[in-house]
Amino acid sequence: MKINIFRFLLFVFLLSIGQFAVAQEERVKKSKKDFLITITTEFGNIYLLLYDETPKHKANFIKLAKKGFYDSLLFHRVIDNFMIQGGDPNSKNAKAGERLGNGDVGYKIDAEFVPTIFHRRGVIAAARDGNPQKASSGCQFYIVQRKPLSEPEIQQMEARIGKPIPENQKEVYRKIGGTPHLDMGYSVFGEVIQGMEIVDKIAATPKDPFDRPQKDIRMSIKVEEIRKKKITKLFGYQFDK
Repeated sequence: MKINIFRFLLFVFLLSIGQFAVAQEERVKKSKKDFLITITTEFGNIYLLLYDETPKHKANFIKLAKKGFYDSLLFHRVIDNFMIQGGDPNSKNAKAGERLGNGDVGYKIDAEFVPTIFHRRGVIAAARDGNPQKASSGCQFYIVQRKPLSEPEIQQMEARIGKPIPENQKEVYRKIGGTPHLDMGYSVFGEVIQGMEIVDKIAATPKDPFDRPQKDIRMSIKVEEIRKKKITKLFGYQFDK
């Protein structure tokens, strides 16, 4: 029996179009949801969203959080009017006064620097060691807590980094705060959408000479994939369309 080659090719073409349409529909469906990150502490909850523009950091953080990696770890380094840091696996069973900050998961994440994503107050970024590639720790993170900068402070920062800060970013640093000297040096991969008052409380806790809180501040992290419309309704966060 002979096959009509034209009809066969038409069938293959239409099938491929249908598969493409299904894939596009699935992509659109997925884009209607995002992952809400909840960091629970004794002071209250911190809610975050992670950026699609930094996919390696987003995927890694979600993977670890879903596995329960961060549960019972400490915020082991806090500096008021700068940042709070956590995620060292050695902190789970650390003795009082033990130096922390060197624990890891055995791998690094390639740096993901996005010029439009910078160290304004409330962002979450990856800690790192002094490796020349500026690759991130696979697990340690910090949340920027620094409050509004004065014009002289901004000028000092520009002198420190050796180049001007974009005007739109300077305006943000003036209004809400941040740490511009870290821009393009550490990967920023998300932001707090509610709970900065909790970050402030953690940052203000008494600490030892090595910036470890005198009283252990433990965390647990939950990940929920929920509709973006619900996130907007609950937190007022507006997603880019």
